[in-house]
Amino acid sequence: MARRSDDRPRHEQIAADIRARIMSGELPSGSQLPSTAQLIDQYSVANATVQRALTSLKAEGYLHSRVGKGVYVRDRQPLVIAVDAYVPPARGGYTYHLLDVAEVRPPTDVALALGIADDEPAILRHRLLSHDGEPVEVSWSYYPVAIGRGTAISSRKKLVGGIPRALADLGHTQRDLVDRLSVRMPTTQEVEILALPPQVPVIRQFRVIRSHGDPVEVSVLIKGGHLHELEYHQEIQPDSA
Repeated sequence: MARRSDDRPRHEQIAADIRARIMSGELPSGSQLPSTAQLIDQYSVANATVQRALTSLKAEGYLHSRVGKGVYVRDRQPLVIAVDAYVPPARGGYTYHLLDVAEVRPPTDVALALGIADDEPAILRHRLLSHDGEPVEVSWSYYPVAIGRGTAISSRKKLVGGIPRALADLGHTQRDLVDRLSVRMPTTQEVEILALPPQVPVIRQFRVIRSHGDPVEVSVLIKGGHLHELEYHQEIQPDSA
């Protein structure tokens, strides 16, 4: 089997190694990193290379410096999000900011998932999710105009009970959800709106929600990869054979 060598700059390799050790708990919250001299010796690199690695990890929120004492693992747990159709505002410090509502021509993959023609419009609700005042997710949610035009879904205001209640009131109770996950580097818009540190990838969720088998919502949700863990729970049915 062909293997590819790691040709990333050395400071990125070091940052990746320390990041993995922090995420696994090998370097627990509050623990002190080895000294710069020890890291230089451990990784066989120059001081400037170690400093670039540490600077990246500080920008991502993994580390912080204590003047005169050293560098420590920040006491910050990842945002573990149970994958639901809707996060109620104020639960765990979350709040929604409605950025735009409009009838638009959706991206090709969204139109396909909604079951509409490429040139057919959909209702877009563009939102920013914050946690304790910090932006953590930007989303684009699309709804068929046959369902949402002229209803609360197309109104330019926050909805009491969110979209799930608005759909239920229209007879389209959400029944099942399918997420496709991918990871990529962010666009300029995503970097700016989520205030992402340099070289941090994003988690992209492509979500289709159905009611009685018909798609009623398709969303693209973008989260900073340095902040989030997604938690899925599934009941495992015993083998009936």
